[in-house]
Amino acid sequence: MKLTDTTSYAKAQALFSSQGLWDLFDGDRTSLNLAHECIDRHASDPARVAVRVIRADDCDEILTFQQISEASSQVAHWLAAQGVQTGDRVAVMLEPSLAFYAAVFGAIKRGAIAVPLFTLFGPDGVRLRVDDCTPAILITNAEKWSTTRDLEDGAKVALDTDMMAEVADYSTGYDYASAANDLAAFQYTSGTTRELPEAVRHSHRAIVTVANAALYATGIRPGDRFFCPSSPAWGHGLWHGTFAPLGLGIETGTFAGKFSPERLCQALEQYQITNLSAAATHYRMMMNCGAAPKHSYAIEKLSFTGEPIDSETATYTERTFGTPACSIYGTTEVGVILAAYPGADDFQPKAGSLGKPVPGVEVAVHRADGTNAAPDEVGEIVLRRRDAWIPTKDRGWIDAEGYFFHGGRSDDVIISAGYTIGATEVEDALLRHPDINEAAVIGVPDSLRGHVVKAFVVSARMTEEAFTEEIQTFVRERLSQHEYPRHVAYVTELPKTPAGKVNRKILREREASANATK
Repeated sequence: MKLTDTTSYAKAQALFSSQGLWDLFDGDRTSLNLAHECIDRHASDPARVAVRVIRADDCDEILTFQQISEASSQVAHWLAAQGVQTGDRVAVMLEPSLAFYAAVFGAIKRGAIAVPLFTLFGPDGVRLRVDDCTPAILITNAEKWSTTRDLEDGAKVALDTDMMAEVADYSTGYDYASAANDLAAFQYTSGTTRELPEAVRHSHRAIVTVANAALYATGIRPGDRFFCPSSPAWGHGLWHGTFAPLGLGIETGTFAGKFSPERLCQALEQYQITNLSAAATHYRMMMNCGAAPKHSYAIEKLSFTGEPIDSETATYTERTFGTPACSIYGTTEVGVILAAYPGADDFQPKAGSLGKPVPGVEVAVHRADGTNAAPDEVGEIVLRRRDAWIPTKDRGWIDAEGYFFHGGRSDDVIISAGYTIGATEVEDALLRHPDINEAAVIGVPDSLRGHVVKAFVVSARMTEEAFTEEIQTFVRERLSQHEYPRHVAYVTELPKTPAGKVNRKILREREASANATK
């Protein structure tokens, strides 16, 4: 039985093997090519849809495996003509489109390393990453030309329109070969433009590893109509939203241009999407926009990642789509390690939980001394790999039934008068208030208590003093006397990473800078 033949949680544990993952692909541990696995081997049927690119203006682009296969081969020839060699980096700063997929898979066919870059990067963000990965060529569009034109000294910059016009004369076939361990893609984690996160280097064989997440975290199976609105410049959008479904021959969908929750709701109905994997922020935006109840859906499986989903959004999402949103937990560096097995009839997602380990992965919660924490005892979530425990830098706990729970990033824990307060717990309480659209919490210095809770709130009511007291009472009554925000700041928006997560680090830095000038 293939691993794709069952959705059962029990059978996933009983049948899983590393070889079972490899059996889903044509390549082996010696020779494997990511472009072949994701595109070319599914391209024999000219009508088989690979990607649905949704746009806010309704000018959607439906791409077949055959279209991407032929265009990416032409790009591989074109890259060779530009002097791109095996192992060179090819940066691609484009929105999802035929040009984007042709460039990414064309670079991989050429034996180069594809480096997707977020299209909303400014000059500093682009420069830092280009200086780090030193691409032979950067492919972008006319809109981003002003951001990239000063890179000519370090990397050749090509426009997608020029590239697609020039590749038309090249062959739609390309002879490629790669070892499974050859590098295929660099993935930058999200971060501020002035603090460069290290690029994670992925080999061709990473498609086999990510299949584990696809099967049990997003729950994709043959016949699914999958959709992931996250940008393919980031781990969730590229690996879980693009490579994983395509590698298993499953059509996927994504968003191009400015995200619109109203358009996403419309597209879910229009294309009868059965499986949606999104950031927690996307679900909350759909709830706040009010458009979701206007449509009918064919959704069977939902998943989310990036950060915990607040209880109000979780309840709304399950009521709207008829199935719970299942957590995906992991990092770009270690991959997905905990999941809630969407589509498994014998697995019951637990509210607020990260789920349980995916097959073949050992996860635990450790105390500071490295020993196992007791049930419900908060410690650090750790992953066992090659006989060593790797810290995730996230706090959490395991309940008596083996479900994992998130306790916040280690640096998001607030110690106030000896009490340990989790930022996410306070944020969840704040978001239950009907007049609060977004909220983020950090600890700020206090001469009496060491630190106290400060909340940053996005609300139409804004700076009313009575509203501040109302918020404090609202949280105090739901949590405890020491966990409410003693300071409340009203803001028009919260700083976020490009992946859509609230960036508490920036809030802490701003607060420290403001205090330093007093």
